[in-house]
Amino acid sequence: MFLLRSGARAGRFAQQMVNTVPRVAVPLTAAETAAAMGSGTVSERPVPRPLGAGDYTRFERARILGARALQISLGAPILIDVPPTLVDPVEIAEREFSANRIPITVRRGART
Repeated sequence: MFLLRSGARAGRFAQQMVNTVPRVAVPLTAAETAAAMGSGTVSERPVPRPLGAGDYTRFERARILGARALQISLGAPILIDVPPTLVDPVEIAEREFSANRIPITVRRGART
């Protein structure tokens, strides 16, 4: 601790003690917290399973199909076997989506 003095003002606030010691302890990391609690794992949440074609909302489905159709139209490799007469990138993306072959993941936030 050190003494703080105000030069021009005299009175009852002329000298004030200031605490330089932090009052809040440094937070533990997730691994330190798990070790302190005796758990070997950091998270107790279950590992999420991969989502299938029926597990997406209509907005997620539209975003995935649109992004994949754009990739296909720009020359990305097609991940399923399609007939040579099928050239529509949206139709190819829909077939890849129904076969669960699209390499796009959806990260969902906390639902409120």
